[in-house]
Amino acid sequence: QVQLVESGGGLVQSGGSLRLACATSGVIFSIYDMAWYRQVPGKPRELVATITQIGATNYADSVKGRFTISRDNAKNTVYLQMNSLKPEDTAVYYCNRRVPFSNWGQGTQVTVSS
Repeated sequence: QVQLVESGGGLVQSGGSLRLACATSGVIFSIYDMAWYRQVPGKPRELVATITQIGATNYADSVKGRFTISRDNAKNTVYLQMNSLKPEDTAVYYCNRRVPFSNWGQGTQVTVSS
C-alpha cells in the first residue's frame, strides 16, 4: 500500500519561502505523474502543481512564477519550493499521484502571516 509522508511546512511571514518534501513508499514512484494539492478548511482540495514522470511541470495560475515542483526518483520524493509566499497560500499541503491514490498522507500545514 502506498504511503505518502509530507514535511517542511511551518509559519512564515509574507514574502518568505518554504520547501516541502513528500516521501513515498509502497509504489514504483518513478512511473507516476505526481502532484501537490492544498486544502483550506471548508473548501475543496485544490491542485497546485504537477510533474510528469519525465519532469514536465504545470502550475495553478495562483502559484505560477512563485512555486517550483521537482522530483528525485532515486529518493522516491517530490518537492515543492514555495517563494514569495502570500497569506492566501495558507493551507494544508498534500502530495499524491496526479490521479490520486485512494489514501492520502497527513499533509503539512503552511501558514503565511501578513
